[in-house]
Amino acid sequence: MNYQLKHLTEYQYEHAVANSYNLACLMPRQLPYQHVSQASVRLTPDLGHISQYQDYFGNTRHLIHLQPPHQQLKVCSEALVEVLPRHNSALLDSGSGVDMPQLQHYLNSNLSAAAMQAKLFCQASKLAPFLTETAALLPPLRAPKQTLLQLVECLNQYIFEHFIYTAGFTTVVTPLTEVLQHRRGVCQDFAQLAISCLRANGIPCRYVSGYLETQPPPGQARLQGADASHAWFAVFDPELGWIDFDPTNNVLPCQQHLTLAFGRDYADVVPLKGVVQGSGAHQLQVAVDVIPC
Repeated sequence: MNYQLKHLTEYQYEHAVANSYNLACLMPRQLPYQHVSQASVRLTPDLGHISQYQDYFGNTRHLIHLQPPHQQLKVCSEALVEVLPRHNSALLDSGSGVDMPQLQHYLNSNLSAAAMQAKLFCQASKLAPFLTETAALLPPLRAPKQTLLQLVECLNQYIFEHFIYTAGFTTVVTPLTEVLQHRRGVCQDFAQLAISCLRANGIPCRYVSGYLETQPPPGQARLQGADASHAWFAVFDPELGWIDFDPTNNVLPCQQHLTLAFGRDYADVVPLKGVVQGSGAHQLQVAVDVIPC
């Protein structure tokens, strides 16, 4: 599948501000199953400086500095992305990959770069801490002769069936304890819930940010800017590499999922964050388009 991707973030300030410093994480990743042929980040007003670098996790970042006074700031990223089939469901059905004892042996005995990175994603993070409540979700889902992927699929389905997607119920700083208490949240919460559970049980797991192609209702036109960012998680299997799971939709991501960035949790892959010199209120608007082409 080929997509035209556009992500627009717009700030409107009550009073003029200056020296706006922002850090953007808006470039889709180049991956074996995802080819990015064109990508750019544009700034309005076009009076600022943009520099690019790659962070620890391999994500492309942009540092943005807009010094002159301004009352509006627009940051627009655009890309042409081809997403290829991954056939991960076939791996799951065939029983491919390691089981839990094999995973633990690998993590305890292997000193390769891949193993070291996997161990990093076994550690708790600020938004995906170790909690007794999340750790307890996994043991009841274990079964004899179960592969790692089959176990994670059970957790993926459990979250989908026992937690209700409720737009606007949480914010980016809502703790997992509230998600657990109310059994409600959004894709970011469900991804971090799974990550907290899996890491607490010794399974390497990373946060994945991106986009999901959505289809308008039959007979209705696609609304410009009506798509949204999405989030899911990936687990590490020593034989298969990183395999993605989407608990919000109870699927293994494939061609409708566009991958943006990897991190320990949402805090590592915030699309745009920064500071300004000034005072007064501001309004924020975000518009996303994921258009098949």
